[in-house]
Amino acid sequence: MVTPLSFYDENIPCLAACPVHTNAGMYVAAIADGDDEQAYLTARLPNPFASVCGRVCAAPCEDACRRGQIDRPIAIRALKRYVTEKFGSESVDLKDREATSARPWDKVAAPPQADRPQSVGIVGGGPAGMAAAHDLRRFGYSVVVYEATDKLGGAMWLGIPEYRLDRDVLNADIDAILELGVEVRTNTKLGQDITLDDLRREHDAVFLGIGATLGRGLDIEGADADGVFKAIEFLINMNRGFDVEIGERVLVIGGGDVAMDAARTALRAADYEQHAQQAFSDDHDRPSMTDAIDVARTAARAGARHITVMSLESREEMPAHEFEIEEAEHEGVEFVSRRGPQRLLVADGAVTGVETIGVRSVFDDQGRFAPDFDDTDIAVLEADTVILAIGQAIDIESLGAKGPTISERRTIQIDNDTGATSLPDVWAGGDAAKGPRTLIDAVADGRRSAAAIHRAFGHEAVQAEAGEMVELRQFHRLDDHYDRHQRVTVPTLATGRRVGLAEVELGFTEEQARCEANRCLRCFANIMLDTTKCVLCALCADVCPVDVISLVPSEEVEAEPAGTALLLDEERCIRCALCIERCPPNALSMGVWTGVGVPTWQ
Repeated sequence: MVTPLSFYDENIPCLAACPVHTNAGMYVAAIADGDDEQAYLTARLPNPFASVCGRVCAAPCEDACRRGQIDRPIAIRALKRYVTEKFGSESVDLKDREATSARPWDKVAAPPQADRPQSVGIVGGGPAGMAAAHDLRRFGYSVVVYEATDKLGGAMWLGIPEYRLDRDVLNADIDAILELGVEVRTNTKLGQDITLDDLRREHDAVFLGIGATLGRGLDIEGADADGVFKAIEFLINMNRGFDVEIGERVLVIGGGDVAMDAARTALRAADYEQHAQQAFSDDHDRPSMTDAIDVARTAARAGARHITVMSLESREEMPAHEFEIEEAEHEGVEFVSRRGPQRLLVADGAVTGVETIGVRSVFDDQGRFAPDFDDTDIAVLEADTVILAIGQAIDIESLGAKGPTISERRTIQIDNDTGATSLPDVWAGGDAAKGPRTLIDAVADGRRSAAAIHRAFGHEAVQAEAGEMVELRQFHRLDDHYDRHQRVTVPTLATGRRVGLAEVELGFTEEQARCEANRCLRCFANIMLDTTKCVLCALCADVCPVDVISLVPSEEVEAEPAGTALLLDEERCIRCALCIERCPPNALSMGVWTGVGVPTWQ
């Protein structure tokens, strides 16, 4: 049974679903009320990558949004982008010292007032590592980030295509973290340029956020042929500007978001090539792709013409987000469902196609992954290039012989609540510890471990003030046709204009943002009952327009009969407050819970 205090936090479904506990309802309501700066600060408070997440977050808050039970959830991610474009790191030139003196996010994420004696080494400049660096530096510790490549961002720039995430936005969020005083050492690879033992000697604590940058292959005939790529390595090389030859017929095997990214990136192969040519002055300056992919290439082609995604799952079962699938379809990607690879066909050392087998079902009766294949259903799909988007792995060898304990899943074994490893001064998070997950999950891991490291040094992490219920005197009432207002479509580039690497998803205008934000049911508001005043007259139930209040015999909800119980269905309540206005003894009121996710500057 939940405690009353935890109930109020958990009763805001968008907040409860967010790994970093962003109070999305509060910032959506602020946008509806015209207070965009308050909205931005609420979004930025728990998330140093608010601007990035406004573009590419998986948005679990939208999956949980109660408005989705009426029609479609609030476009929370797009609304976050709307306010970050006005007040976020991308809105300020961090090289302009006058501009940086008025950084809006300093109101909720200011630099440390004093330095502490301990130092922390962070391995990996991705979302988990940089989130940990952000918080630890704000706590006052000396922080050094060790990054294997020549720039920070990890999977945010190596794995997320540029047409989804503008690199200027990513760099702005990273620069805002570095402005706190974080030191960075690039081109420093764990296990090659520095060891974990070295880091433990140099620092008082170490956080491992090395990511999962190795792709998983297939143990089938032909898997090592020329023209076969692992998706994560394909994306890394494309995003880094390496020469990658892909043919005119590309088959992507997999049904997740990485498969969608690989397919849509393959469509833009020529644009990536042109972009790389502009970035490097001549062939001598161009890096070689063979450093990351163990497949020889002899020439670069103009780009793919025909892209197919093949998945074990049906269209409805695919783990990729619906939006990603729809965008791929709009761009001409074809889908083949319920088929699996049986062997790769090879001629003269190069892949020519895939022999596939039909799939009767993907999951068993308990919902576990257990594909059932149909041996009588065999078909061949021709392909010049095959991209395997079937999973990722971490570089276990880089941790060394004295590294932390490795789990059965071949990840770093940690305490899920703190990120602590088997080594007393080493923490880990992100994909390295929990396998490939979402950007916002990695940010949450970094922040969680930063707080744990702070506690290990003998300090209590800064906590939000104890929650309390603040009574509302004025109510935001939805209009009578609230359920007829459809979700505002997030603007995107027309399919015919999707040339180059320009962002496909565009931001809301102010009018669109206000309109969409006004669809919010404001679940952060709670109907409160003073049982000492209630006379059980049932007038609240009579006036309720959505019939969510009822009076029932108490034995229906209590073990022992004690009279009558007044019930409120929180799932369907629209917070119109008509019950409050109708209550004769003023036993009902509406309050806002000032617990998790509410900035203290209000």
